[in-house]
Amino acid sequence: MNVLVVGGAGYIGSHCVRQLAAAGHRPVVLDNLVYGHRGALAPGVKLHEGDLGDEAFVGRVLRDEKIEVVMHFAAYCYVGESVTAPMKYYLNNVVATLHLLNAMIGAGVKKFVFSSTCATFGVPATLPIHENLPQAPINPYGQTKLDIEHALKALAPAHGLSFAAFRYFNAAGAAEDGTIGEDHSPETHLIPVTIDVATGRRPHLELFGTDYPTPDGTCLRDYVHVDDLSRAHIAVFDRLAVPGAQLFYNLGTGTPTSNREVIRAVEKVTGRPVKIIAQPRRPGDPPALYADSSKAQRELNWKVKFPDIESIVATAWKWHSGHARGYADR
Repeated sequence: MNVLVVGGAGYIGSHCVRQLAAAGHRPVVLDNLVYGHRGALAPGVKLHEGDLGDEAFVGRVLRDEKIEVVMHFAAYCYVGESVTAPMKYYLNNVVATLHLLNAMIGAGVKKFVFSSTCATFGVPATLPIHENLPQAPINPYGQTKLDIEHALKALAPAHGLSFAAFRYFNAAGAAEDGTIGEDHSPETHLIPVTIDVATGRRPHLELFGTDYPTPDGTCLRDYVHVDDLSRAHIAVFDRLAVPGAQLFYNLGTGTPTSNREVIRAVEKVTGRPVKIIAQPRRPGDPPALYADSSKAQRELNWKVKFPDIESIVATAWKWHSGHARGYADR
């Protein structure tokens, strides 16, 4: 199918573009390149540079490219920034996304795959997190994603829109061949930051919280490989053929991994030590977040290729060891 990947030059979007092409689909990218990178796009992939909130522009792309499915990855996603600059998040993650959806409705495109987040659950009452737990975000980032989930529920019956909302846990890793990977500015994700310390690009790692009620005192998180995430987005296509379909899936390995376990995995894979400076807990960081992804496994036949943290870190190391300055090294 012809698939418009909004935010397709970003981290998860660029990996999904590769997976779409490998599965025989035709990906087309729409990206404003504020956080995305031209170098993340494979040769031959068409890029439309512009804003997802520009309905006239998006409508032309949808019609000209004969788009059948839209995948939306173009969100701002820094939790801390969402607290200090909430308007930025509401304007992009909510307002611009509603314009994107309106452009789709106007162009008659009825299939939508949405990049949501486990942050919509806030601090969960029980673990692992399944799809039907109450959603109570504790930051504006999570709230903006939940707002779009609610909008999609309203739009589906009104316009015959079929959608799938994937609630990610911690996306991590890089393409197996080391050609694309994470390149954020600023970089806040634990694995690339820890790799930066191992390679000497950073002097030390600040470890926030060592007194949590967990086996080693540090936070537990669910790390899922970016290519495994991407494959789930493609596996849902058949279910979107039902008009008005409303689908929600959690995507994670279901394996909780502590911050200290991530650090040890980086040290093992790189063969280099990581200097740590312990810091107090950050406000709003839950002790543990990990997924029950049995619904995606059952309904989409989704299987993870990278089930453990060491295999995920190994792919990240292949990218970072060959691209010390990210896509600037191309």
